[in-house]
Amino acid sequence: MPDRIERLVAPTVEAMGYDIVRVQLHGQQGLQIMAERRDGKTMQVADCAEISRAVTAVLEVEDPVLWSYALEVSSPGIDRPLVKLGDYERFAGFEAKIETDKLVDGRKRFRGRLLGVEGETVRIQTAENIAELPFRDIRRGKLVLTDELMAATDKH
Repeated sequence: MPDRIERLVAPTVEAMGYDIVRVQLHGQQGLQIMAERRDGKTMQVADCAEISRAVTAVLEVEDPVLWSYALEVSSPGIDRPLVKLGDYERFAGFEAKIETDKLVDGRKRFRGRLLGVEGETVRIQTAENIAELPFRDIRRGKLVLTDELMAATDKH
């Protein structure tokens, strides 16, 4: 269902100058839409409120959720989740944590510097080696809050 909701609301959110990072359902009571500004500036509370009003209007018309829920619109934050393949390329050079569904090189958890993407494979330099992780096998990934990431964020 999160994919369907994203397809319904994405055109509206994108027309407003934002990109959807992810849509998640939390049990049967919470719907979270995480978005970011296309211009790279920091999301403000007013941005979240604007998106919330627009998304609520779309969801009231389309009614894809069959139960009552609380809508939460948020920014991804500095130590943001890495959801799409392009995120791993966009944030190459920064430190990340990645967890896979399947064993890769005998493990499922990786931490290190993102080296980008080759085809459908995410590359990360860990303390031990360069790991190549098939994107389809990544369960979750997120940036690690570091001084370097903070400094890069402050430039926007």
